[in-house]
Amino acid sequence: MKSYISIEEIVKRKHFEHIEVIAGIEGLDRLVKWVHVVEVIQIRNLLRGNELILTTGLGFKDDPSLFVQFIQQLIECEAAGLCIEIGTNTSTIPQEVIDLANTHQFPIIMFNHEVPFVEITQDIHSTLINKQYQVITDLEYYSQQLNKKLLEISEYDEILTFCQTYLNVQVMARFNEDDLRFYPEAPKLEKQELIKKREQAKSNKQVRIAWQPVMLLGNEYAEVIIISKDRDLTEYDYLILDRTVTALAQQLLRILYVEERKNAEESQWMLDWLEGVHREEIIDEHLASLEPGLELNGAVVCVCKYQPVKHGVESDCTYLKLWMRTVFEQYGFHLFTIDVRQDLVLVLCNKRSAEDWKERAVEAFERVRQQEGTGKKSISAYKFGVGKFIYQLEEISLSYKTAREALLLTNRATKKDMSMFYDDLHLYRILSVIHQHANLDEIVSDYLAPVIEYDQRYNGQLLETLKAYLACSGSKQETAKRLFIVRQTLYHRIEKLEKILGTDFMEAEKRLALEFMLLAKDYLSIDKQLHKRSV
Repeated sequence: MKSYISIEEIVKRKHFEHIEVIAGIEGLDRLVKWVHVVEVIQIRNLLRGNELILTTGLGFKDDPSLFVQFIQQLIECEAAGLCIEIGTNTSTIPQEVIDLANTHQFPIIMFNHEVPFVEITQDIHSTLINKQYQVITDLEYYSQQLNKKLLEISEYDEILTFCQTYLNVQVMARFNEDDLRFYPEAPKLEKQELIKKREQAKSNKQVRIAWQPVMLLGNEYAEVIIISKDRDLTEYDYLILDRTVTALAQQLLRILYVEERKNAEESQWMLDWLEGVHREEIIDEHLASLEPGLELNGAVVCVCKYQPVKHGVESDCTYLKLWMRTVFEQYGFHLFTIDVRQDLVLVLCNKRSAEDWKERAVEAFERVRQQEGTGKKSISAYKFGVGKFIYQLEEISLSYKTAREALLLTNRATKKDMSMFYDDLHLYRILSVIHQHANLDEIVSDYLAPVIEYDQRYNGQLLETLKAYLACSGSKQETAKRLFIVRQTLYHRIEKLEKILGTDFMEAEKRLALEFMLLAKDYLSIDKQLHKRSV
């Protein structure tokens, strides 16, 4: 089906009764997208391709060199052909023009009598517009038929078969390197030839082969290829291919969605696993039933706390799970998910070497974070806590417990770029233990109360100065720069700190204690803020 008209069809229409094709007869099958009347020589910037040019030759008259230059530009701009009226401004067609046109199979049609260009353009343009309208109608019909099939079918093969029947071309679908399907099925030798054509088309685009990836949740799930044996592919073929790929993506998404819903039915077993109920052999047996052939090399649990865009808006996690699954699969993890107390728990089962699991996980989490505020509208941001990596799957409860603690600690961390991994939260883990079993406020007060009281009484900035001085390892020059003060002001503040804390406050043991207490003070401050919000 064509949305345009060929020159061969045009020469059979009204006003073309008395013509002569004097060159490029082998190019009469060229398609015409539009008709232009041109009477100038420099037209390179005026054409977009597939135009049929009408002219009386006013621009070049009987100058053969200008005529050749004119034809050369038409060929370079991929015009469909030239119709020239003989007698008005041009009396003959030079032989070099005919030879050039024949070489490039560029049709030159000669009107032996005066013809009304306006009626020719009106006639052909009306035909083209009607063809475009018919294409839109046919495309809409095809889309409606696809939508009906999506309500009835359970396999995507029917979509690809429908496309093949509708266009009468060879259809290929690649789902992975080992899963290449043909519609209709072809003999082995023919399959090899089709694959070879596809590979050649990658480096040298061909007019009889078209392909388009099936994108789903930001990743390529498949590729659909159409190959014509006896005709060039048109824009209509490309539009049909696009509609087919969209329908295939919808079908694949539905299949993934159903699978994700089935996974939700495993939630009770997963809960028991996280609580440490199951033994290693039971875990192996159950995972093998869910994913045959799955070979694991350790696992880690991540607790994800997600925020809805608006308060009270219910968040559908199914699409979030699908998105995360596609991301983590690319980095060598098989993902199991479960909803626990308004949090999403991810069990990342490692399928590659355990040595670089953390680097791969960091990259995967970074990709997920890049989607904050995009995609599914009901979710705006995520927070993660990643537990200890375990090698025995029956120890998953340890990873789960430490993941929850990591999430809690990152909420209390003072640094924005604080790691989400439990193993990296060294001092915060110590602070958490002390806070649970001792009066951390009292310990902090023993060290920092005099400095805090001085700042409150004299509106000083000794605590801020102490933080900067310790962070700069006692460098007065760096500290002054960080605080944006002159050295004399800094010297004065350090003297005050020595009077309050003692002249030995920069000695190793005491300095370490002060740095720890400053971190503890910030930790307690954030802890109190979180407590107020919860109340």
